[in-house]
Amino acid sequence: MKSISLNIDKTFGVITKEQVDALESEVKKGMEMLHKGTGKGSDFLGWLHLPSSVNEAELNDIEATAAKLRTCEVVVVIGIGGSYLGTKAVVEAMNNSFDWLRKKRKNPVIVYAGHNIGEDYLSELCEMLEGIKFGIINISKSGTTTEPAIAFRVLKKLLEKNLGAAATKDCIVAITDKARGALRTLADREGYKTFVIPDDVGGRFSVLTPVGLLPIAVAGVSIRDLVKGAVDMEKATGAEVSFAENIASIYAATRNALYAEGKKVEILANFHPKMHYVGEWWKQLYGESEGKDGKGIFPASVDFTTDLHSMGQWIQEGERIIFETVISVETPDNNLVVPVDEADLDGLNYLAGKRIDEVNKMAELGTQLAHVDGGVPNIKITMPELNAYYIGQLFYFFEKACGISGYILGVNPFDQPGVEAYKKNMFALLNKPGYEKESEAIKAK
Repeated sequence: MKSISLNIDKTFGVITKEQVDALESEVKKGMEMLHKGTGKGSDFLGWLHLPSSVNEAELNDIEATAAKLRTCEVVVVIGIGGSYLGTKAVVEAMNNSFDWLRKKRKNPVIVYAGHNIGEDYLSELCEMLEGIKFGIINISKSGTTTEPAIAFRVLKKLLEKNLGAAATKDCIVAITDKARGALRTLADREGYKTFVIPDDVGGRFSVLTPVGLLPIAVAGVSIRDLVKGAVDMEKATGAEVSFAENIASIYAATRNALYAEGKKVEILANFHPKMHYVGEWWKQLYGESEGKDGKGIFPASVDFTTDLHSMGQWIQEGERIIFETVISVETPDNNLVVPVDEADLDGLNYLAGKRIDEVNKMAELGTQLAHVDGGVPNIKITMPELNAYYIGQLFYFFEKACGISGYILGVNPFDQPGVEAYKKNMFALLNKPGYEKESEAIKAK
């Protein structure tokens, strides 16, 4: 099998190869901290060898549970952050973009809840689920995170109304802590099928646990191919692989070299519409891992060529604090050519007979050249095809590079203390028991 590849040549001019190579010792230190567990956040390194630790029995169990859930018309995945973004990234990338238009489907429609507190969103979802058999995959380590907990309470009531209380347990799967928490207690009491969120895997690194694998399997995507891709990338980016041959090491070093030169924003760009949520997952991975202690590259994402007609101007001529990492898919799944039109009123006959992808690739190359000329260094990641195997490679590559990069930066890449700030204020404003002092302090403001 081929592999995803990395090209940093178009960063040279802003930085040099020598600057990247000069970070080799820092990369090696970061790699050693990961593999020996000597760095900050070492109790959350379960993702490091996760792909190669997934066994046949686990895959069989996940696939069997997914098959049962596929008897539902709709499956609602309840979760927020890492409990939702990785799944949505893979499902959106792998499924037909217009599958929702089909009258007959092989797999249930996958929808999401618990990733916001939108009353209209949840009300409209309930309206569409009224009277039908739907499944719920509830993902929460504690079972008390506000957004998913509200969604589950509402949707559980609706499912009981639709099917009767006795029948609901066969349509609900809980992915939660192995022993503690509100959701674990409820699942044990009600007899829900459960899977465990490993204690040593943080949410943003959890896509290759049941958190991602179960809903991805329900959507009909091969989780075996996904895991195989990640296993191969785990080997390709191992501690024993030389710096020059290790694409995770090179990516981590390059982005830190650019950061040292004042490039404070990294834009993840793609030219394939199905990759949108890969960008959303990537933003959480890097934003939550590196944005702390007053440090960190700000992660942003764009979909080209769409966003060339909105953000393109700023990227081309705005403040020079940015660099781009472009994901390029080499070969599309389909073959569609531009047709001939006798009138040629739109002037496109010069493209007649060319594949749409050829036009897209020239837009990609033209954009890269224009942005580099405009002072925006470009890193390029090439995927041979858009399939589960290469997505598995891509996800593990980004995870490994993120851990190394965070250690080069000097932060703990595996905690997220800043996420709790809004929660404390929200609980105080809602007069949650135990937050009386905070409530009084806010009122005093």
